[in-house]
Amino acid sequence: MPRPTPRKKKYATPRKKKHATSKRPSSKRPSSKRPTKKSSVRRPIPKRRPTAPKPTAPSDGKQRLQKVLAAAGFGSRRECEELILAGRVEVDRKVVTEMGTKVDPQTQEVRFDGETLSKPKLVYYAVYKPDGVISTNSDPAGRPRVIDLLPNQDVRMFTVGRLDLHSEGLILLTNDGELANRLTHPRYEIEKLYLVQIAGHPERETLEQIRKGVYLSEGMMRVEGVRVKRKYKQSTFLEMRLNEGRNREIRRVLAKVGHKVQRLTRIAVGPIRLGKMTPGECRKLTHTELMSLRNAAGLSDKTAPRRHSKRATKKK
Repeated sequence: MPRPTPRKKKYATPRKKKHATSKRPSSKRPSSKRPTKKSSVRRPIPKRRPTAPKPTAPSDGKQRLQKVLAAAGFGSRRECEELILAGRVEVDRKVVTEMGTKVDPQTQEVRFDGETLSKPKLVYYAVYKPDGVISTNSDPAGRPRVIDLLPNQDVRMFTVGRLDLHSEGLILLTNDGELANRLTHPRYEIEKLYLVQIAGHPERETLEQIRKGVYLSEGMMRVEGVRVKRKYKQSTFLEMRLNEGRNREIRRVLAKVGHKVQRLTRIAVGPIRLGKMTPGECRKLTHTELMSLRNAAGLSDKTAPRRHSKRATKKK
């Protein structure tokens, strides 16, 4: 008889015991480097020295053609652009229809419908800008402007540089684009002199730090000179000289060293002085002042406008 097949007994499978030596040895060779302890002190990340923006080349006195037409009273710049596209404008006896064309109204002949545009007379003013007056020519808020202080509004004028809203003092206005660009360009190093009233009394170390330079968002800001003019109980008057004026530079530099500006007055731009002018007053530059200003900007005296002297007529 065939043998009966034995039934498989149901037994729980025994769990394998984990041994301490159950892990296979690694095939990687042990590193020869010794483990270094991580220091809890973090090393400071070296900061990159900010570079100052590259100065732009000075303008050659040329302006866009539509700007010249607008200044002559032919309408807005947009309307003057349509006149150019219509072929109604000539430059040196040639019709110009290309937008963006630049001309020098002092040396080139510009015609509209065959008639020559009269060359604008160059005018130069010194103005004592009061506190609360803006330097820009247009303001949507309708605040008072520096150009509103001029007696003659027939000529299109613009400011040479700017002073912020709460700064006061000397500011020049003209329609001479070449001279204005040279006076504001850092290449010619036209010195501006300021009288600044600050809170407190700065130490010698603070003044030395201002002379060496203070880091701002644009980079290192330096002044050409700073000295204490006079002291009061709770404030000090400083005289500061700058060759390049940036947006609120003096206020930001002094705030960086812990002194708030209470009053800021510009008293000179190159050889032009504020003198005994009062806030809101304006005057024309004298011929001597204009010559010295042009010499400081590196312009030749031959191109300067001359003033005819009045000769006394003898009675016969």
